[in-house]
Amino acid sequence: MFTLARIESLSQEIKKSRFLAVAGPVASEAEAKEFIAAHSQGDANHNCWAWRIGQGYRFSDDGEPSGTAGKPMLQALDGQNLDNVAVVVTRWFGGILLGSGGLVRAYGGTAAACLRAAEKLELVATVEGSVACSFSDLALVKARLAAWPGVTIAREDFSATGADLAVSLPEADAEAVARMVTDLTSGRTTVILPD
Repeated sequence: MFTLARIESLSQEIKKSRFLAVAGPVASEAEAKEFIAAHSQGDANHNCWAWRIGQGYRFSDDGEPSGTAGKPMLQALDGQNLDNVAVVVTRWFGGILLGSGGLVRAYGGTAAACLRAAEKLELVATVEGSVACSFSDLALVKARLAAWPGVTIAREDFSATGADLAVSLPEADAEAVARMVTDLTSGRTTVILPD
């Protein structure tokens, strides 16, 4: 699964109607609603939208015939394996009716083109853990953790004998990272992962 690196927009004209798609990353339903409100145009005929966050999703046709706007936009999100993304497609009517099929192609196609143009980031499931090590091992442990893709050190707490590191690890690599740290320090370092 992927999300977007930043907000992307794309405009196109279809049979004299102007369509503007704006897509961006969102982390919650509240953020999705804020995104939709911020990118809907008051002077437009329709502001249709869709978003997906994990198993949750919503879409709206905003006055267009049922199933001709929001659902094709959601399918554009799903078709590109996107998560934590909202998209708004605004239409300024140009006087020519597009019909149901034309609306599906216009809304879904505009959303899909905007999403294709956007820079994507891979979503990686992570777990939080802790690493307790002595001062003598600290520099080496931090260097090896920093070199592992997707591992971040969120916090360091120091004691009289060493440091406790709060780390975020890719879920798929958590056990391997724990083994690497333990082996690296000949068992002197304690790694605690969630069950």
